Amino acid sequence: MKQLMTMVIAGALGIANVHADEYTQQVADSRATVKEFMQQLKGELQQGMQEGGPVKAIGVCKDKAPAIAAALGERKGLKIGRTSLRVRNPVNTPDVWEKAVLEKFEQRKLAGEDPAGIEFYATAAQEDKTVFRYMKAIPTAELCVVCHGAVIAPDVEAKLAELYPQDQARGYQPGDIRGAFTITQSLPVADK
Repeated sequence: MKQLMTMVIAGALGIANVHADEYTQQVADSRATVKEFMQQLKGELQQGMQEGGPVKAIGVCKDKAPAIAAALGERKGLKIGRTSLRVRNPVNTPDVWEKAVLEKFEQRKLAGEDPAGIEFYATAAQEDKTVFRYMKAIPTAELCVVCHGAVIAPDVEAKLAELYPQDQARGYQPGDIRGAFTITQSLPVADK
Protein backbone atom coordinates (compact mmCIF):
# COMPACT_ATOMS: atom_id res chain seq x y z
CA MET A 1 0.00 0.00 0.00
CA LYS A 2 2.79 2.44 0.92
CA GLN A 3 4.59 1.79 -2.38
CA LEU A 4 1.34 2.29 -4.28
CA MET A 5 0.75 5.58 -2.41
CA THR A 6 4.29 6.69 -3.24
CA MET A 7 3.74 5.90 -6.92
CA VAL A 8 0.41 7.77 -7.00
CA ILE A 9 1.88 10.83 -5.30
CA ALA A 10 4.97 10.76 -7.51
CA GLY A 11 2.77 10.72 -10.58
CA ALA A 12 0.59 13.51 -9.25
CA LEU A 13 3.66 15.62 -8.48
CA GLY A 14 5.17 14.95 -11.88
CA ILE A 15 8.41 13.64 -10.42
CA ALA A 16 10.44 10.54 -10.95
CA ASN A 17 8.88 7.44 -9.51
CA VAL A 18 10.89 5.66 -6.86
CA HIS A 19 10.76 1.91 -6.64
CA ALA A 20 10.96 0.99 -2.95
CA ASP A 21 13.42 -1.85 -3.51
CA GLU A 22 15.75 0.39 -5.53
CA TYR A 23 16.35 2.94 -2.75
CA THR A 24 15.97 0.81 0.38
CA GLN A 25 19.20 2.11 1.91
CA GLN A 26 18.35 5.77 1.30
CA VAL A 27 14.90 5.29 2.84
CA ALA A 28 16.35 3.49 5.87
CA ASP A 29 19.04 6.16 6.29
CA SER A 30 16.46 8.95 6.02
CA ARG A 31 14.14 7.35 8.57
CA ALA A 32 17.03 6.82 10.99
CA THR A 33 18.20 10.39 10.53
CA VAL A 34 14.73 11.82 11.17
CA LYS A 35 14.40 9.65 14.27
CA GLU A 36 17.75 10.86 15.58
CA PHE A 37 16.86 14.48 14.80
CA MET A 38 13.49 14.15 16.56
CA GLN A 39 15.04 12.53 19.64
CA GLN A 40 17.74 15.19 19.97
CA LEU A 41 15.28 18.04 19.41
CA LYS A 42 12.75 16.57 21.85
CA GLY A 43 15.47 16.28 24.52
CA GLU A 44 16.54 19.89 23.97
CA LEU A 45 12.92 21.10 24.06
CA GLN A 46 12.20 19.22 27.29
CA GLN A 47 15.33 20.68 28.87
CA GLY A 48 14.38 24.17 27.68
CA MET A 49 10.87 23.80 29.10
CA GLN A 50 12.29 22.70 32.46
CA GLU A 51 14.80 25.55 32.56
CA GLY A 52 12.59 28.42 31.43
CA GLY A 53 9.23 27.28 30.13
CA PRO A 54 7.87 27.93 26.65
CA VAL A 55 9.83 31.15 26.13
CA LYS A 56 13.07 29.19 26.57
CA ALA A 57 11.75 26.46 24.23
CA ILE A 58 11.29 29.06 21.47
CA GLY A 59 15.04 29.65 21.58
CA VAL A 60 15.63 25.91 21.30
CA CYS A 61 13.60 25.73 18.08
CA LYS A 62 15.27 28.88 16.76
CA ASP A 63 18.90 28.01 17.55
CA LYS A 64 19.28 24.36 18.53
CA ALA A 65 17.13 22.75 15.81
CA PRO A 66 19.17 24.23 12.92
CA ALA A 67 22.39 23.31 14.76
CA ILE A 68 21.21 19.72 15.23
CA ALA A 69 20.24 19.53 11.53
CA ALA A 70 23.59 20.97 10.44
CA ALA A 71 25.62 18.59 12.63
CA LEU A 72 23.63 15.53 11.52
CA GLY A 73 23.82 16.62 7.90
CA GLU A 74 27.56 17.12 8.02
CA ARG A 75 28.12 13.78 9.74
CA LYS A 76 25.86 11.88 7.32
CA GLY A 77 26.45 13.81 4.10
CA LEU A 78 22.84 14.97 3.85
CA LYS A 79 20.95 18.24 3.66
CA ILE A 80 18.46 18.19 6.55
CA GLY A 81 15.78 20.69 7.45
CA ARG A 82 12.24 21.38 8.53
CA THR A 83 9.52 23.03 6.49
CA SER A 84 5.81 23.74 6.65
CA LEU A 85 2.94 25.22 4.71
CA ARG A 86 2.78 27.82 7.52
CA VAL A 87 6.32 28.70 8.52
CA ARG A 88 7.49 30.52 11.58
CA ASN A 89 11.00 31.13 10.30
CA PRO A 90 11.11 32.27 6.64
CA VAL A 91 14.36 30.29 6.21
CA ASN A 92 12.18 27.15 6.37
CA THR A 93 9.89 28.17 3.50
CA PRO A 94 9.25 25.09 1.35
CA ASP A 95 10.56 24.90 -2.19
CA VAL A 96 8.12 23.92 -4.96
CA TRP A 97 8.68 20.18 -4.47
CA GLU A 98 8.34 20.36 -0.69
CA LYS A 99 5.17 22.46 -0.95
CA ALA A 100 3.57 19.90 -3.27
CA VAL A 101 4.48 17.05 -0.92
CA LEU A 102 3.15 18.96 2.12
CA GLU A 103 -0.14 19.54 0.29
CA LYS A 104 -0.36 15.80 -0.46
CA PHE A 105 0.38 15.07 3.22
CA GLU A 106 -2.65 17.18 4.16
CA GLN A 107 -4.81 15.25 1.67
CA ARG A 108 -3.58 11.95 3.10
CA LYS A 109 -4.43 13.11 6.64
CA LEU A 110 -7.92 14.18 5.51
CA ALA A 111 -8.34 10.72 3.96
CA GLY A 112 -7.74 9.21 7.41
CA GLU A 113 -4.04 8.42 7.40
CA ASP A 114 -2.22 8.84 10.72
CA PRO A 115 0.22 11.80 10.41
CA ALA A 116 2.80 9.91 12.47
CA GLY A 117 3.30 7.48 9.57
CA ILE A 118 3.08 9.87 6.64
CA GLU A 119 6.25 10.06 4.55
CA PHE A 120 7.20 10.45 0.92
CA TYR A 121 10.37 9.94 -1.08
CA ALA A 122 11.41 10.21 -4.70
CA THR A 123 14.32 11.03 -6.94
CA ALA A 124 14.46 14.44 -8.54
CA ALA A 125 16.73 16.44 -10.81
CA GLN A 126 18.48 19.21 -8.92
CA GLU A 127 20.91 21.46 -10.72
CA ASP A 128 23.19 19.07 -12.64
CA LYS A 129 22.61 15.94 -10.56
CA THR A 130 19.97 13.49 -9.40
CA VAL A 131 19.08 13.55 -5.74
CA PHE A 132 17.05 11.38 -3.40
CA ARG A 133 14.47 13.46 -1.51
CA TYR A 134 12.62 12.35 1.59
CA MET A 135 9.97 14.03 3.73
CA LYS A 136 8.38 12.87 6.99
CA ALA A 137 5.34 14.60 8.46
CA ILE A 138 5.68 16.23 11.88
CA PRO A 139 2.48 15.65 13.86
CA THR A 140 1.51 18.39 16.30
CA ALA A 141 1.90 17.06 19.84
CA GLU A 142 0.10 18.40 22.90
CA LEU A 143 3.26 20.24 23.94
CA CYS A 144 3.52 21.98 20.53
CA VAL A 145 0.30 23.95 20.94
CA VAL A 146 1.84 26.01 23.73
CA CYS A 147 3.73 27.91 20.99
CA HIS A 148 1.84 26.82 17.86
CA GLY A 149 -1.78 26.69 19.08
CA ALA A 150 -4.67 29.10 18.70
CA VAL A 151 -4.29 30.48 22.24
CA ILE A 152 -0.78 31.56 23.21
CA ALA A 153 0.29 33.03 26.57
CA PRO A 154 1.24 36.74 26.51
CA ASP A 155 4.95 36.17 27.34
CA VAL A 156 5.22 33.55 24.58
CA GLU A 157 3.34 35.85 22.20
CA ALA A 158 5.78 38.69 22.94
CA LYS A 159 8.85 36.51 22.32
CA LEU A 160 7.40 35.16 19.06
CA ALA A 161 6.60 38.68 17.87
CA GLU A 162 10.17 39.74 18.68
CA LEU A 163 11.87 36.82 16.91
CA TYR A 164 9.37 36.09 14.12
CA PRO A 165 7.38 39.18 13.12
CA GLN A 166 5.87 37.33 10.12
CA ASP A 167 5.03 34.12 12.02
CA GLN A 168 2.41 31.95 10.31
CA ALA A 169 2.86 28.81 12.44
CA ARG A 170 -0.15 29.17 14.72
CA GLY A 171 -3.62 27.75 15.12
CA TYR A 172 -2.57 24.11 15.23
CA GLN A 173 -4.33 21.44 17.27
CA PRO A 174 -2.87 18.14 18.51
CA GLY A 175 -2.83 15.68 15.62
CA ASP A 176 -2.50 18.32 12.90
CA ILE A 177 0.46 18.15 10.52
CA ARG A 178 2.76 20.87 11.81
CA GLY A 179 5.18 20.49 8.90
CA ALA A 180 7.80 17.99 7.81
CA PHE A 181 11.39 16.99 8.17
CA THR A 182 13.06 17.12 4.79
CA ILE A 183 16.21 15.35 3.63
CA THR A 184 18.11 15.63 0.37
CA GLN A 185 20.86 13.20 -0.53
CA SER A 186 23.03 13.28 -3.65
CA LEU A 187 22.97 10.00 -5.55
CA PRO A 188 26.15 8.53 -6.97
CA VAL A 189 26.66 9.14 -10.67
CA ALA A 190 25.99 5.94 -12.63
CA ASP A 191 28.82 4.58 -14.75
CA LYS A 192 28.24 4.98 -18.47
